[in-house]
Amino acid sequence: MTLSTIGFDADDTLWQNEAFFRLTQAQFVELLADYAGRDHLEERLLAAERRNLGHYGFGVKGFVLSMIETAIEVTEGRVPASVISDLMAAGREMLRHPIELLPHAREAVTALAAEHRVLLITKGDLLDQERKLAQSGLGDLFHGVEIVSDKTPGVYRAIFARHGTAPEQAMMVGNSLKSDVLPVLDVGGWGVHVPHGLTWALEHAEPPNGHGRFHQLPDLGGLADLVGQLQNTHKT
Repeated sequence: MTLSTIGFDADDTLWQNEAFFRLTQAQFVELLADYAGRDHLEERLLAAERRNLGHYGFGVKGFVLSMIETAIEVTEGRVPASVISDLMAAGREMLRHPIELLPHAREAVTALAAEHRVLLITKGDLLDQERKLAQSGLGDLFHGVEIVSDKTPGVYRAIFARHGTAPEQAMMVGNSLKSDVLPVLDVGGWGVHVPHGLTWALEHAEPPNGHGRFHQLPDLGGLADLVGQLQNTHKT
């Protein structure tokens, strides 16, 4: 067994992301406080996001459209134009927010890129993800970048094949069990979960405890050592 390819998720694995969604959601709740309570607004917004994933995909643009849709619904069409304008402005601000790398992100990618093929595998809006990668300063470290509409076993299988890697020779590292770990385990690869303090409700999944190819780390600082241990274990 040769572990030849390491895939990295981007949002909330290499850099902060969900925190900005939470801040904007708080603005949304404040703007509509005269029409409904926080819990009801957040529940309706989450339902809209779930409903709209198939139409708008993941990312800021779909989030903003879901906020606008929810505002129209909870106000029964009476939402002021100024509120819609404020929600659109909040979305534009999210798209301009500077990148904040998470601890050990650069060191982990740099260390593994020296001996492995490293890929960035992220989902979301193409322009926004390209912007964040460019601002991160990590772009030159990756041997390939894959921006996809969703992360499924079939998508991972196609990505690994495109880069000349059998699934069992690949590892995916990310904060989402649902998107970054479970689909890769399904195709025979390795999945490393690096939890983030904030996780979107639609990304929740139970950890596959006991699975031989599943590992969890508190942060990216121990990733290179884990990969080295796996390599040595499977050489003996």
